[in-house]
Amino acid sequence: MGNRLLYLFIFGWVKIHALLPMRILYILSDIFYVIIYQILKYRLNIVRQNLAAAFPEKNETERRKIERGFYHHFSDYVVETIKLAHISLEELLKRAYIQNPEIIDELMDKGHPCCLLLMGHYGNWEWYSGSTTRFKDAKIFQLYRPLKNKAVDNLFIHLRTRFGAFVIPKNDAGKEVIKLQRNKIRSVVIFLADQTPSPANLHYWTSFLNQDTAILTGVERLARKLNLPVVYLDVQMLNRGYYTLEMQLLSENSKETPENWLTEEYARRMERSILRDPRGWLWTHKRWKYKRSDTKTHHENK
Repeated sequence: MGNRLLYLFIFGWVKIHALLPMRILYILSDIFYVIIYQILKYRLNIVRQNLAAAFPEKNETERRKIERGFYHHFSDYVVETIKLAHISLEELLKRAYIQNPEIIDELMDKGHPCCLLLMGHYGNWEWYSGSTTRFKDAKIFQLYRPLKNKAVDNLFIHLRTRFGAFVIPKNDAGKEVIKLQRNKIRSVVIFLADQTPSPANLHYWTSFLNQDTAILTGVERLARKLNLPVVYLDVQMLNRGYYTLEMQLLSENSKETPENWLTEEYARRMERSILRDPRGWLWTHKRWKYKRSDTKTHHENK
């Protein structure tokens, strides 16, 4: 009962604010920027540590410029996500525009009913992962990590499924993708693959943003096992509130790729997207909390 009342309160608050036009929401974003960055200093130490490690060649002035740009964008991300509760599908598709959705359609027409789409926490990932009208006769499935707060979790599920998409808890990813492939359901399964692996999944390490970094390999293992096509979504931030998205085919027949090739290729493309405009990535994330030595320690303690 408590969670339901909290959900109704939060949803009502979000819905009221979502009715506001974008120009007003961006004024609120400017105010929010001052609060979280200059007053609360939300995760500022983490952001500065991450930027210093990722850009050792830049001086402090250059990194502070990226830092301010990130917090401005993060504030925009918050109000843009709120807008999902009311934005029209037409406006959403205009603001988050996929240049070449035909790549997915062509793969499915060639006999690949299920495709895996890799992206990262860049731009506003909530805006371009929930519309079923982007691809011909295909269902959209988003992998997500359930939140501890049930009311907030339910709110995000509502926002992510408002335009017909479905959500899959991350622990159910394997069996659900196998089911989609076995039943030949035209489907696109979206993975935010730049997250930190759990201690039990520190299997592959590479250099990413000038740091020794563990990369999730679950998507590659699934793709190679079922021979699924893998596509990378390259996001560019245009004007405020406008993003352009390019589908980049990594592999049509993943079973034919060498081990770890897809994981490495994703890391390289994600890195290029970030370096092109660092403001858009989620720098508040504790992305490098594990070291390569943690892999050995975890396995020894099993």
